[in-house]
Amino acid sequence: MKGVAVPADAVDSAAREASVPADPRLRITEIFHSIQGEADAVGWPTVFVRLTGCPLRCVWCDTEYSFHGGEWRTIDGVLAEVARHGARHVCVTGGEPLSQKRCLILLASLCDAGYEVSLETSGALDVSEVDPRVRKVLDLKAPGSGEASRNLWSNLAALLPHDQVKIVVADRADYDWARERVAEHALAARCQVLFSPVHGRVAPRELAEWILADCLPVRMQLQLHKLLWGEQPGR
Repeated sequence: MKGVAVPADAVDSAAREASVPADPRLRITEIFHSIQGEADAVGWPTVFVRLTGCPLRCVWCDTEYSFHGGEWRTIDGVLAEVARHGARHVCVTGGEPLSQKRCLILLASLCDAGYEVSLETSGALDVSEVDPRVRKVLDLKAPGSGEASRNLWSNLAALLPHDQVKIVVADRADYDWARERVAEHALAARCQVLFSPVHGRVAPRELAEWILADCLPVRMQLQLHKLLWGEQPGR
């Protein structure tokens, strides 16, 4: 008697389910409800899920408190707290959220629950397995960050039109580097490109004038949450 053929997608699905722990957990620094201050969802009420840990040490980092500590939370527990806030948008951030492999499970679970999900990632870790429903906000680290050597350039091939590349500019040398990378990799043809000044290091007007002078096809952004609440954590 011949066996019954099993569809390949069913086998793949079963394999994925078998590889997921029954009660997967992540180390979480904080979960909070605020206004999205950056990227194309700027201004939307958003629940932020900040994962603990980051392999990079950018000199201008404003979330060093997320490098260590945190609390182990189940993914079901995270989803329950996100739902309690009643927002449509969810941003998974860090630290570097992809430094925890189960972040991928969280992202897919949030999408399955119907949220508009974004991921803020350093660009130093592989993003190819991120659920395609997620809006990736991928950093490219300019020299002023101290971590430009960590850019994983193969990530550019994984970008989708709804994703964004963000370059944080600390000085004119960073701006020139960013302008060259935009041209070299045709970034504006791949997705939206965001330029952001380091808070307190580059005057926003100065960055705006550089962009206008070069007619760059990029979107300048300021950190709205810092204009509203300054450096207060959890905002």
